[in-house]
Amino acid sequence: MAVAGAMYVPARNAILGRAQDAAVREMTGRLEALFPLRTATPDTHDLDMIAHAVTDRNSSAIAVYNGVHSPARPVPGTPGLPGRGRPEPGPPVLEPQVIPKGLRHLVASGRVGWQRVAWQGAPWLIIGTPLVIVEPDNTTRLSGIEVYVARSLLPEQRSLDELTAWAWFCAGAALAFAVVLALLAIRGVLGPVRELGRAARLLGKGELRTRITVRGSDELAEVARTFNDTAAELERLVGQLREMEADARRFVADVSHELRTPLAALAAVADVLDEQAARLPEPAGRAARLVSQETLNLTALVNDLIEISRFDSGVAALAPNDVDMAELVRATLRARGWSEQVNAEVPSGVTARLDPRRVDVILANLVGNALRHGEPPVSVRLRADEHWIAVEVRDHGPGLDEAVLPHVFDRFYKASAARARSEGSGLGLAIARENARLHQGDLTVTNAPDGGAVFTLRLPRQTPDADGDSE
Repeated sequence: MAVAGAMYVPARNAILGRAQDAAVREMTGRLEALFPLRTATPDTHDLDMIAHAVTDRNSSAIAVYNGVHSPARPVPGTPGLPGRGRPEPGPPVLEPQVIPKGLRHLVASGRVGWQRVAWQGAPWLIIGTPLVIVEPDNTTRLSGIEVYVARSLLPEQRSLDELTAWAWFCAGAALAFAVVLALLAIRGVLGPVRELGRAARLLGKGELRTRITVRGSDELAEVARTFNDTAAELERLVGQLREMEADARRFVADVSHELRTPLAALAAVADVLDEQAARLPEPAGRAARLVSQETLNLTALVNDLIEISRFDSGVAALAPNDVDMAELVRATLRARGWSEQVNAEVPSGVTARLDPRRVDVILANLVGNALRHGEPPVSVRLRADEHWIAVEVRDHGPGLDEAVLPHVFDRFYKASAARARSEGSGLGLAIARENARLHQGDLTVTNAPDGGAVFTLRLPRQTPDADGDSE
């Protein structure tokens, strides 16, 4: 568009300039044929002869002397060609009021001038020139006769219109061609970029087999090859890590199951020692009690490891049943002797279909954790709506450090820096969250604004039935 506009302006000026120059030369050439003038004081007839001498079928002229001008006489039109209809009308009659005042002042001062005007809905070029008288000594003086010729610029206007149409056509064609080239370039550049973005998103979601088709040998192709190499190496490393993790989980599961039998025997012996500890002399009695306690701790750890291995292997399943949540909470507290230590706000009549054994494990872990590591009072609050139940366990201790919150449910993580003393295997909260997720719920923790940690268990009121091991 800019190129077409830049070409149009000089072409327009050149066409109009040539038209003006040709009209001025033609007018001055015709006026030279009138010299010498018959009289220095022409009348209307003389002025009419002068105007007629510079008039043709495309122009109209008028001669002016001391306020008198030649008669307004129309110029005959062009005869029509046979079979082409009526003759083409001639130009309109030029009258003094059509001539611009600026042009008249310029001609009156003795100079030749011209000006483009719009007259009767068409472009015209009005040229004015003074006639001079040459004295015998070759000096010249103004005769006072002014000649004005109005020449139609309609042919030039038509040429300019055609030029404009061609300019717009060429500009439009060039623009369309440029758009096509741009679309092809965009397709060639943005297509691989979009494919790279799509592949990166899939890789980020864990689709490690994602690869990009390499086309050509440019920079984008090199990026695609680099992406494919990186994805392949990442797939290899992740595969190795998964194999190592699977081996570690199998090892934990195998060791845990292998330890159950000897631990059962140790537990039986520990029970006997515990019964006899009071009658044994010190330090034998203290050693017997220590052995009994550590045997219980080791048994709990092995049981937790076995439970975790079930979640890892995907064999853990629910045994859902319709449960009264208030009764379940009270039973959990009563079975562990916590009824006097914990404030239970559990409205009656809230029922849900879930696995009572696994929910008991979750509640026992949360309340026991609050009693061991928090400060009283410890409260359990039950809320419910149409689709969900929420059990909130809160203590009034110092709460958890902000750096600890993201790791509370990690396996073997002990927030000893934030609590007075950290006991147990470090698997209790991890098992609690796995049990919550097995119910298609969740377990979260926050710090209360006025102090203390708040664990919130959210479970659906209708847990789907499932078959499998639920020990």
